[in-house]
Amino acid sequence: MKKKLTVIMALLCLLLMGSTSVFARSSSFQKSIYNPGLLKPLDSMLKVRVGDTAPQFALPSVSGKKITLNDYRGKKIVVLSFVPAAWTPVCSDQWPGYNIVEELFKEHNAILLGITVDNIPTLFSWTQQMGDLWFPILSDFWPHGAVAESFGLLRTDGVTERALVIIDKEGVIRYIGVGDINVRPSLEVLIKELQKIDLK
Repeated sequence: MKKKLTVIMALLCLLLMGSTSVFARSSSFQKSIYNPGLLKPLDSMLKVRVGDTAPQFALPSVSGKKITLNDYRGKKIVVLSFVPAAWTPVCSDQWPGYNIVEELFKEHNAILLGITVDNIPTLFSWTQQMGDLWFPILSDFWPHGAVAESFGLLRTDGVTERALVIIDKEGVIRYIGVGDINVRPSLEVLIKELQKIDLK
């Protein structure tokens, strides 16, 4: 019952937000956002599929700690959120939006890891402007986009696709959602996919 109420509350929050940005802490931050215009929706070829063991990685985080996929093996479901670039509109809206549903991740014993190809100083500055995020932010800067490339999510222009990958406690990929880079992914789909893992 508690899970259903949390899901309902999260969806209500999203409906109330509508198309308004949740990242806009101040007008000065809005002025710092670079709008790249409409981009080619998809520009990569997946190298993994559902049922595969996820490629291992170790990446530096904004907190200064190196994070590995193995850190969560046998402990948590891992949701990887690949976003193309810091200081861009949809990315700056997407990640703070996950703050609204932190409890849902906890209820499903899941951790969210945010990944971009930006370097640590850029990510530090960007996330400071967005406000507190409850999940680790990782830099796939060097070797450039190596982790994104291992999943087949690196675009020809050097940024990543906008993608969500769910990995179970055994390290197996259970969901891959690669969407239009210009559009924020559906939170409802993510919640349903986490629930599916709980049911098995």
